[in-house]
Amino acid sequence: MSSQETASSQETSASRSALNHHADQPRVAIVTGGSRGIGRETVSRLAADGFAVVVGYAGNRDLAEAAAKEVTAAGGRAIAVQADVADEQQVATLFDTAESEFGGVDVVVHAAGRLYLAPVADLDLAELDAVHRTNIRGSFVVAQQSARKIRSGGAMVAFSTSVVSLAFPGYGAYSASKGAIEALTMILARELRGRDVTVNAVAPGPTATDLFLDGKDEETIARLAAQSPLERLGTPADIAEVVAFLASPAGHWVNGQVIRANGGII
Repeated sequence: MSSQETASSQETSASRSALNHHADQPRVAIVTGGSRGIGRETVSRLAADGFAVVVGYAGNRDLAEAAAKEVTAAGGRAIAVQADVADEQQVATLFDTAESEFGGVDVVVHAAGRLYLAPVADLDLAELDAVHRTNIRGSFVVAQQSARKIRSGGAMVAFSTSVVSLAFPGYGAYSASKGAIEALTMILARELRGRDVTVNAVAPGPTATDLFLDGKDEETIARLAAQSPLERLGTPADIAEVVAFLASPAGHWVNGQVIRANGGII
C-alpha cells in the first residue's frame, strides 16, 4: 500500500472512530422549535434513529412535553426544556441540561423561527425587530453554544427558506433574516475546521405546517402547491428526512451547504 493510500485509510478510520466514539451510549440531539411543525417531526425522526432528544420550546409546553412523551412511549429517551433561543443564558441551560441528562451533545437542529408577512413599505418595524431577534440573534446564540459543545463527529443543522431565492412579495423581513442564517452557516462550517463537526442549513419550500398555512386561503395554497414539479406542498416528514440524513454518518461529507428541499421549485 502506498503512503498516500495509507494516509487515506488512516483518515477514514479516524473519521469512523469519531463517529462511533460514543457507540456505547445514544447520540444526543437538541431540537429547538421541537414542539410543532418541522421541529416536532424531526424529534420523532431522530428518535427513530436512536438519538436521545432534547425538545427545546419557547412557550408550547404541553406540545413539547407531548413530543417527548411520544418518544419515551416508543422506547426512546427524550425530555422537554424551555428556552428562548435569543436568550444566551436560557440556551446555555438548554445545552447544559442535554449534557447532564444524556452525557453530551452530538447534533443540534435549530428549527425555532418566527414569521411575519408584510410589504416592505408597510412593515411594522417592531415586528421586524421581533423576527430578527428570534431568527438572527437566536441563530447566533444557538450557533455559539453548538460551536462550544458539539462533540467530534457531530452536526449542526440550521433552517433557512427557499423564499431567499424565490423572493415572494411580503416575505421581506423573514427572507432577510434567513439570508443571514445562510451566511452564518457557511462561515461557522469553516470556523469549525479540525473539529470534525458539520454545519449545514435546510431551506424548505412551501411546507404544510401551521406556520405556513396560517392566514392563507385555499386558492393561495393550491397555487403554491402547483409550483413544484411534484405538484404538492412539502410535508414536515419530507424535511425531517433531509435533516436526519445530515445528522447521520451517511451525511457527514456534506458540510457548509444550504440544501433547498422544495420539490424542485428552483
